[in-house]
Amino acid sequence: MKTRSLKQFAILACAAVLAPVLSAQTLEGVVAAQAEADKAAAGSQQRINEIQDRTQDALGKYLQAVAEAESLKKYNDQLGAQVKSQREEIASIEKQLVDIETTVREVQPLMQRMVETLEKFVGLDVPFLLEERTKRVNGLKEMMARADVTISEKYRRILEAYQIELEYGRTLDAYEGKLPGGEKTVEFVRLGRISLMYQTPDGEETGYWDQAQRGWVRDDGYSHEVKEALRVAKKIGAPDLLTVPVPAPQEAGAS
Repeated sequence: MKTRSLKQFAILACAAVLAPVLSAQTLEGVVAAQAEADKAAAGSQQRINEIQDRTQDALGKYLQAVAEAESLKKYNDQLGAQVKSQREEIASIEKQLVDIETTVREVQPLMQRMVETLEKFVGLDVPFLLEERTKRVNGLKEMMARADVTISEKYRRILEAYQIELEYGRTLDAYEGKLPGGEKTVEFVRLGRISLMYQTPDGEETGYWDQAQRGWVRDDGYSHEVKEALRVAKKIGAPDLLTVPVPAPQEAGAS
């Protein structure tokens, strides 16, 4: 018993001596292990952060790609609508070109007849401003033969000439000129197409155009009336009732 007690005591004594040494080593091991664990955890966290960053970057790129795809789809839809509209416009233009070609074939002879009719009308009408009106008609005839003048411009100028002739029928006008076949300068006064009269500047001779006879008639009995008509036409006198020579009315169909 005694021997056994001594052994136990020796063991306890050794344990008491070695306990501080073992505790220090164990603590160092624990600290080292914790440091390794922290290092490993830090590495893991870094990898996690990197993975998260890559994930966020990939997500951003994916969302950007989706937005770009949606934008491209809308753009393609718009282009599709524009292409469709342009095709319809092209078809419309092609149809208009066909219509224009047909119209040109129909309008060209019509305009030619209009010019010819205007020329005949001026030749048969009361001969006022004859030089000016004839020059206008000749200009239209020359224009009709020109290829550098558009159809629309030709038509516009023909209508303009007709409009001028129409205005002559409702205006009072006075101008200087010479009686055909002579060098005598006279003052003409025109009341629409109803009456064309003349008077010499000295008032010694007065006359009018007789449309039925297609000639000039001297009639000094209208001297006062023509003088007053000249004053009104020149805006020297106030508008008043004028007495002028007019052709006698004829029955319909009378030659």
